[in-house]
Amino acid sequence: MANVIGKSIVIDGEISGDEDLVVQGTVKGKIMLKESLLVESSGTVEADIQTQNVEISGAVTGDIQAFSKVEIKSDGRVVGNIKAPRILIADGAKFKGNVDMDR
Repeated sequence: MANVIGKSIVIDGEISGDEDLVVQGTVKGKIMLKESLLVESSGTVEADIQTQNVEISGAVTGDIQAFSKVEIKSDGRVVGNIKAPRILIADGAKFKGNVDMDR
């Protein structure tokens, strides 16, 4: 079961934890998780992200470091650098930044 930040919620600060997180609202600051982050289409993240997996359907501005995989869905938008061993960018997704796929 993932923790959910709802559409009307705005968090400004640092989020860390061992569980999955779903962002439907807005997060500004820093996100550090041991599990996965899902940014839904209504979600906006203005933060540096460090986690196992990231799946983006919303908007992310900030650097992303994933230890397993980053996936930007067709409606996802990312501005920032991505460092991960596996990166999937769907047709129609928007990405501006650099990619580092070193393990």
